[in-house]
Parts: sequence; structure tokens; C-alpha cells
Amino acid sequence: QVQLVESGRGLVQSGGSLRLSCVAFGILLSINVRRWYRHAPVKQRVLVVTITAGGSINYADSVQGRFTIHRDSPKNTVYLQMISLRAEDTAVYFCNAGVRVFGRSTYREVWGQGTLVTVSS
Repeated sequence: QVQLVESGRGLVQSGGSLRLSCVAFGILLSINVRRWYRHAPVKQRVLVVTITAGGSINYADSVQGRFTIHRDSPKNTVYLQMISLRAEDTAVYFCNAGVRVFGRSTYREVWGQGTLVTVSS
């Protein structure tokens, strides 16, 4: 069984920075895509950034230029570096991945438990 574990939750002031991490634990064959979502209070969960196995990256317009995703494939880890944080970035951030395990021919979606980011104005 593969699990995603996020870390890096915190409270920062507007304009501050924070880095989130997401580690994939378990015995897996490959990961084809990694994503970060966020879910703000009374809003729908939205996609923040996607990075494919080939290295293609897409950011939501709201975070373009402020958030950067990094991948450490040998460690099955992705990082989300966030700078110039705003109050509207306050949300629970979820890590997501498409994983393939031994004995399976298809990828399945796995979610982390979420980590809270609070930006004070």
C-alpha cells in the first residue's frame, strides 16, 4: 500500500514563505504524475500545480510566479516552495499522485492527509 505524507504546515505572515513536502511511502513501481491541491474554507478544492514524470509543470494562474514545485525522484518526494504568500493562500494543501504498484498494470490515484497553511494579513 502506498501512502502520501505531507509536512510543512505553518502559520506565516503575508509576504512570507513556506515549503511543503510530500513523501510517497510504500513499495511502488512508478509515479506518473504528482499534484498539489488546496482546499480553502467554504471553497472547492482546486488544483495548484502538476508535474508529470517527464517533467512538464503547470501552475494555477493564482500561484504562477510565487509557487515552485521541485521533485526528488530517488526519494519519492515533491516539494512546494511558496513565496510572497497572501491571505487567500490560506488552505489545507493536499498532495496527490498517480502510482503504479507491482502486480498492477494501471496507475491509481493516491491522496495525502492534507497539511494546513495559514497566512495572516
